[in-house]
Amino acid sequence: MRKTIFILLCMLGAVFGYSQNTKFQLSSHVLDITTGQPASGIRVKLEKQRQDKSWESIEVKTTDSNGRISDFLSSVKDNTGIYKVTFYTEEYFKMQKISTFYPYIEVVFTISDNKHYHVPITLSPYGYSTYRGS
Repeated sequence: MRKTIFILLCMLGAVFGYSQNTKFQLSSHVLDITTGQPASGIRVKLEKQRQDKSWESIEVKTTDSNGRISDFLSSVKDNTGIYKVTFYTEEYFKMQKISTFYPYIEVVFTISDNKHYHVPITLSPYGYSTYRGS
């Protein structure tokens, strides 16, 4: 009964525009170290690994003017599992008329609890780095 009421309240919140209170478990940030600036306009795809090891597409977003995506994976549900984020870097560098060695970058990681996860990358046309951020 409580779960049903909770779901109905969530649905009402979405209908009446109360979604600004939604918490998200996963975020990302891309910094272009060749310019020292955030990398805006990079398409990023989030996928989750299924039991059979295939990948299920969750959603695709684009980094904002600060190079960030802050709203992957609503915290309302259990998100444990293995995930992959793909950063489509070739498109980003083509917009700047720069060639790149990495047409895309895949980062695979595990979410094992309900804490917040941050997966940032630093990027250049011929290199990148990633780490578990906070």
